[in-house]
Amino acid sequence: MIAKTLQDMFRRYRRPGDIVFATFFFAFALFLLSQLGTETQAVKRTKWFAQPALWPTVAIWGMVIFSGFHLLGSFLSPRIPGRWRELAFWLKSLEYVIYFLIYVVAVPWLGYLPSTMLFAALLAVRTGFQTPGAISIALAFGAVVAVVFRALLQVNIPAGRMYEYLPDPVRVFALTYL
Repeated sequence: MIAKTLQDMFRRYRRPGDIVFATFFFAFALFLLSQLGTETQAVKRTKWFAQPALWPTVAIWGMVIFSGFHLLGSFLSPRIPGRWRELAFWLKSLEYVIYFLIYVVAVPWLGYLPSTMLFAALLAVRTGFQTPGAISIALAFGAVVAVVFRALLQVNIPAGRMYEYLPDPVRVFALTYL
């Protein structure tokens, strides 16, 4: 559909929670702008377009300007009810961030293979796949992921402290491949 007027082209359709997102994004852009001087530097005797700080500066200033416009547009748009319900929906995703952080803490203690299998099984149960077959598939998936990363791709992941209690021949194998 072709817009008839300039106003039609720039009409803003606000969503619930838009003001919250715009506020957080603008605050994040300002934080990045405040860190620009310490994280990037200007190199002497280098042309302006070859400066290491040029493109980060352009990108962050773009973030600040456009997120500022987004925030201004959010303030000027008519309010739509449901902001807190939308915010609660966003916060629900933090549950999975917490699960992942628990997994990251568990790997050095339990080892990569048991932690990955346990993590996959717990996520399967949490997402509603509670049949024995689904949990078995999740456990197998966790085992395959661990073996592929450690044995085939040889990704250097710290072994778990639990491996120290295994018998010597099994411990050497577990430290190398699991």
